[in-house]
Amino acid sequence: MSELIQFDEQLFHLINSGWSNAFFDTIMPYWRSKFLWVPLYIFIISFLIINFKKAGLFVLMGVFLTIGVSDFVSSNVIKKSIKRDRPCNTEHVANNMELRVHCGGGYSFTSSHATNHFALATFLSMILGPFFRWIKVPLFIWAASIAFGQIYVGVHYPLDILAGSLVGILLGYLTTKFYQMTRFNQLPQYFTEVA
Repeated sequence: MSELIQFDEQLFHLINSGWSNAFFDTIMPYWRSKFLWVPLYIFIISFLIINFKKAGLFVLMGVFLTIGVSDFVSSNVIKKSIKRDRPCNTEHVANNMELRVHCGGGYSFTSSHATNHFALATFLSMILGPFFRWIKVPLFIWAASIAFGQIYVGVHYPLDILAGSLVGILLGYLTTKFYQMTRFNQLPQYFTEVA
């Protein structure tokens, strides 16, 4: 385990300091901020409701369920069980790193940013992917880029991101399967009716 932690810290320093450049320094503090993506979220909400009416509203319910479950599991179950400090709060790591945002006092493992965004990407790709096949790859690139930003700015280790991503994909898959079993999954019916 100590060798894995050491490798994780070395990889963190490589990404956080070794890959340091002016472009990422400018972009990443904003890129991983939830406020930057508010217009995208508004667009998604509007797109679903305007185009799919009640079926779109039910998709949004699935989105909220997915985010709620993933955030609870990451923030309240895993983080509070593992209790790993963030790199910016770990003295021997913090002394030799670039901190590009406020550090925060919460625990590091798993990254809730990674968990939530990969859960959302999984849910949307499984629900909308059958009808909009092009959407899958951009969703996962988007989630991965935000997760990468968490390492670059100095608030998470790579292992936090990897585990958060995998947990997010699993939870997104499970909430999608649950959603598909309910009467709220009306998109297939909608597309059959308009075909």
